[in-house]
Amino acid sequence: MRAWALILCLGILTLGCDSMIESQIFFPEKGHYAEPGSFGLLSQDVELTTSDGLKLHGWYIPAEGARNLLLFCHGNAGNISHRLDNLARLNAAGVAVFIFDYRGYGLSQGKPSEKGMYLDAEAAWAWAKERAVEQGGRVVIFGRSLGGVAAVYLASRHQPAGMILESTFTDLGAMAKSFFPVPGLGKWLGGRFNSLGRAPKVSCPVLMLHGDADEIVPYKLGRQLYAALPGPKAFVTLDRAGHNDTYLVGGEAYFQLLAAFTADPAAALLQPPSGGLEMEPPPAPSN
Repeated sequence: MRAWALILCLGILTLGCDSMIESQIFFPEKGHYAEPGSFGLLSQDVELTTSDGLKLHGWYIPAEGARNLLLFCHGNAGNISHRLDNLARLNAAGVAVFIFDYRGYGLSQGKPSEKGMYLDAEAAWAWAKERAVEQGGRVVIFGRSLGGVAAVYLASRHQPAGMILESTFTDLGAMAKSFFPVPGLGKWLGGRFNSLGRAPKVSCPVLMLHGDADEIVPYKLGRQLYAALPGPKAFVTLDRAGHNDTYLVGGEAYFQLLAAFTADPAAALLQPPSGGLEMEPPPAPSN
């Protein structure tokens, strides 16, 4: 991670170009290492068309009896096939999920970029909203790591039933500064991948989770983003969880919590989770 920050910093100072920055953010893989059927999942292949004309690929994985739909915005590496174990566990908990690949990932066309990620998220939101209405429910957005930036972007512009954020951060400047403290670096990059600036515009219920041993996205950045969200909201610290093992460390209780929040976000924030997880309750409203 320190090498990543160094390369990023040098790229900015010497080239000053978006392509250099984004080459250190997005790590897509083409093709799939497995398909949903390999994990016992029924799925529907979905083709999206973005506003700038690219074709994106995703999977819709239904769950019996589910009305609300979880729109899954994944992180910066691999593609949707690398989330199949996670998807199978969500499905077993009764969660219907739509997961999509950003441009340049998996079977999706194009080359990844920050602007492109937002256009891709908008296309996925439109499809998910229509499907959720068809099954009598609403959309809950889930953003993990870099996907949290896409999730906050959507929630600041639309009205989802709720939003789950996991292992995500405030903005690119804070990320780079955490690992390579160059004077002015945070301010220089603060406008890129900027969830912190969009957070005050989010009005839906928010559940946020972060491992306190996260070696990629500092725990403190998750707390700072959480503080900027208006609420209603709640925060779960996953004890001794790193960046990529949150759902394994959280275990069954983690998936029960995500399922409860997806089904009824407002009610889930008021119910203490089971299985040893501790949820900081929403702050009391000020008079």
